[in-house]
Amino acid sequence: MPGKHQHFQEPEVGCCGKYFLFGFNIVFWVLGALFLAIGLWAWGEKGVLSNISALTDLGGLDPVWLFIVVGGVMSVLGFAGCIGALRENTFLLKFFSVFLGLIFFLELATGILAFVFKDWIRDQLNFFINNNVKAYRDDIDLQNLIDFAQEYWSCCGARGPNDWNLNIYFNCTDLNPSRERCGVPFSCCVRDPAEDVLNTQCGYDVRLRLELEQQGSIHTKGCVGQFEKWLQENLIIVAGVFVGIALLQIFGICLAQNLDQT
Repeated sequence: MPGKHQHFQEPEVGCCGKYFLFGFNIVFWVLGALFLAIGLWAWGEKGVLSNISALTDLGGLDPVWLFIVVGGVMSVLGFAGCIGALRENTFLLKFFSVFLGLIFFLELATGILAFVFKDWIRDQLNFFINNNVKAYRDDIDLQNLIDFAQEYWSCCGARGPNDWNLNIYFNCTDLNPSRERCGVPFSCCVRDPAEDVLNTQCGYDVRLRLELEQQGSIHTKGCVGQFEKWLQENLIIVAGVFVGIALLQIFGICLAQNLDQT
């Protein structure tokens, strides 16, 4: 009787795990496919799909890459986990657990390296932001991303407003014919709560003023410092999100390994 009872329980647990893993991954598969479709649609609107060389024309980050990469990874993982669980395919289950484990260890390694080499990470972040400042007018998606970041963190440039000298439209050289010369984007401006209509020209000529005069009209702190400050203030929430993601990954790996062995 004990042997029969044990034989009855094992398939029940395996069945529950099988359909839980299937349902868990089909959500990721659908979301991944949606992100991938949005990314490809955005590239189609930009003409990238008809002109592949356009991928290398942008000096900064094309935010569409985030949708393509995240959507691609989610689609592959979702497909492997979903079909592997439904068909009890050993190869797909192993692929799912190994791929997910690799992502987990890459995230862990990145977190440790970011903590150990904080100064190097800060320098790389400065370099990254300044590269995107240079390409600000080259891509509308990048422009919207920078504007969102500067408005959200109440900052301007990587280290400060003068970083906008790196952009050909905002630099202060005498040969610059742009009306935005010696200015900053509107997202650097200190918004008036009573202002109903957004003044997109509020940053014009602002860097011709003295630094003390700038403080009332634009944000004078750099985005790197403001981002670090935001991380410190929201450390518990950020850590909680990463721990939650890590636990989901570990749970998925254990579930796939358990199904692979049944």
